[in-house]
Amino acid sequence: MANAIRALAMDAVEQAQSGHPGMPMGMADVATVLFTRFLKYDPHHPNWPDRDRFVLSAGHGSMLLYALLHLTGYADMPMEELKRFRQLGSRTAGHPEREAAGGIETTTGPLGQGLGNAVGMALAERLLAERFGSALVDHRTYVIAGDGCLMEGISHEAISLAGHLGLNRLIVLWDDNRISIDGPTDLSVSDDQVARFAACGWATRAIDGHDPAAIETALEWAQGNDRPSLIACRTTIGYGAPKKAGTAASHGAPLGADEIAQTRTRIGWSHAPFVVPDDILSMWRQAGARGAGAYRAWSERHAKADATARGEFDRVMSGRLPDRFAQAIDDLKRALATEKPKLATRQSSQRAIEAIAPVMPELVGGSADLTGSNNTKGKGQAVVARGKFAGHYLHFGVREHGMVAALNGMALHGGVVPYGGTFLVFTDYCRPSIRLAALMHQRVILVMTHDSIGLGEDGPTHQPIEHLAALRAIPNLQVFRPADSVETAECWALALATADGPSVIALTRQSLPAVRLMHTADNLCARGGYVLAEADGKRQATLISTGSEVAIALDAQAKLKSHGIAAAVVSVPSHELFLKQPAAYRQQVLGAPGMLRVAIEAGVAMGWERMIGADGLFVGLSGFGASAPYADLYKHFGLTAEAVVAAVTQKIARGA
Repeated sequence: MANAIRALAMDAVEQAQSGHPGMPMGMADVATVLFTRFLKYDPHHPNWPDRDRFVLSAGHGSMLLYALLHLTGYADMPMEELKRFRQLGSRTAGHPEREAAGGIETTTGPLGQGLGNAVGMALAERLLAERFGSALVDHRTYVIAGDGCLMEGISHEAISLAGHLGLNRLIVLWDDNRISIDGPTDLSVSDDQVARFAACGWATRAIDGHDPAAIETALEWAQGNDRPSLIACRTTIGYGAPKKAGTAASHGAPLGADEIAQTRTRIGWSHAPFVVPDDILSMWRQAGARGAGAYRAWSERHAKADATARGEFDRVMSGRLPDRFAQAIDDLKRALATEKPKLATRQSSQRAIEAIAPVMPELVGGSADLTGSNNTKGKGQAVVARGKFAGHYLHFGVREHGMVAALNGMALHGGVVPYGGTFLVFTDYCRPSIRLAALMHQRVILVMTHDSIGLGEDGPTHQPIEHLAALRAIPNLQVFRPADSVETAECWALALATADGPSVIALTRQSLPAVRLMHTADNLCARGGYVLAEADGKRQATLISTGSEVAIALDAQAKLKSHGIAAAVVSVPSHELFLKQPAAYRQQVLGAPGMLRVAIEAGVAMGWERMIGADGLFVGLSGFGASAPYADLYKHFGLTAEAVVAAVTQKIARGA
């Protein structure tokens, strides 16, 4: 059965003339024991909520997963797809892509990300088991990770968090083959990985990864542990290949026809390429059918569950927002329109969380050791800790990268809607995970505060300059930058209503005046941009801004009026949503062609050309910030109403 995996991996990589055959060949024995004796799954119901999750963190070895899915009978993975490995439009991409086929739980390839996702999946399982009980939620998360996964820094953040929380339903199978692309791993690393995991609170065991009995015993041991488990599986990369086994030559390139022929002889596999004999395929299909009984039993428990609890379980697993969500947002907006508070938008965000959390119990969030600064913890949110999974708030520690990878895993698991906070500048520390959330279309909310030079005295190391532009460049990522409390509530509503992608909500440290003074039932931010204050008279200029600079635009509008220039103020909390609007709407908001358009934002100009055109003006930053009180910084860098007025009047005078 294991040799079927090896043969399919060799054949697919050879036919594609691209790929990584060595890892699937080396981990075939481990995967065979896992999928035939331990993993709880049903190929006919790949989205069964209580299935075990299997994560191939070493995503370059994707043919291991594709072979397993084919052999166990997943409908999305017929032999034709294996023959189309790495070809345009196939389900068998070079690295696993979650939406390509049932049984692919997450998109992996960037090493260590899958391990981070798995921590989030294991955490989500514990949270849901606490809420709905073991009759509906009782499963494990298994990971195959490679040497490269454990070299990546994200691995330490992930295993440290999992150990701290005691996620005993998480089992990592480390492919300890001691080979990387450059050659033996001792060229670059000499860590004692088993000791590292043990130091992080994991149970650990080392085995021969080619001994089925040892693999089975280790998995039985891991299932009984009261903490996460690492099984170090000593393997030979390219197992069975006469010349390339145990070498980097089998890592990331086809073995070649001669080596494959000799490997077939050596492992006793006489069958033609892409042929699995009926008796072996039958054994695999029987293994795939193992979970049918468990699925039926779960379905019966689900049907017999309390109707209210069952309905709520089904709702959160579907990702549908609660019925009271819209009313909670409207009530908050009404209160804010009445109060007109002067708040930092990070504080406004906290008010939004406090309004939403009581009606949306699946909302679970935290911060990377900046709770008091990010304002991510609402009143009444209990803290999640080891053995205490009834809460809704997580202290992620200084682990930004691991945090967002775990949030992705929570979203992938389903049943929870995760959010996490840190400073906007530290999106640099978690950008790969943010990008993968966008690639996988996962609803993950990233609360990124201290969004400009407006954070003040902490200085240029902490002041984001290029970050808004860099985040807006990621496809399928919504970047919101609200201007006041009402816009913040609306942006939260939009982020939570977006089930097919992540959102960044960029928030200020400094207090901002209210700019939305009248209640509107409609979510004005939903179109990305809108006219906040129309020109008094025939419009001559449009001032376009986001976040903290909207108040500057309003001040400039008033000052321009005294110069006889009628300007409109447009708030654009989301570039992405605005640019999706029909051209007629965008022109209505921004002004007709030839209208002077002025963008005002405490960041770089990149991206604004899509709104202001070649003849527009940009009032913002082109270099790093400085350490000083924020008001002094705005004056120093020319981010003032006076600077806007000077730029506009000069431009109009030159045009006249």
